Amino acid sequence: MILNPNSQTPIYIQIAEWLENEILANRLVADGKVYSQYQLAEMFNINPATAGKGLTILLEKDILYKKRGLGMFVVENAKDKILAMRKTHTLIQLVEEVVQEARRLAVSDEELMDLIQKVQQKG
Repeated sequence: MILNPNSQTPIYIQIAEWLENEILANRLVADGKVYSQYQLAEMFNINPATAGKGLTILLEKDILYKKRGLGMFVVENAKDKILAMRKTHTLIQLVEEVVQEARRLAVSDEELMDLIQKVQQKG
């Protein structure tokens, strides 16, 4: 992956997403060591502090854990956590868009729920 400096997504978030994708692709595995901020900085030609912020995001999400003096490692169920977070985020985003469109079209909550139930019955 090549980072996109012109993207509206900050570089440190792109780093975190890249690492998540590496976990999903099994290139980084449970209890496996993750690249250091300096390795990431060199790989992507970015400031080490920026790379560190990307790692910190995953540390705060409990995707990575620290071993003092050894670096960061992938948690046991990281892949499941990432999948669950992405599913939740995607579904919330889609529902928000549907609700906004329903408001623009003056669709009542009851009508919207009826439409959802009809779609569920088809599926």
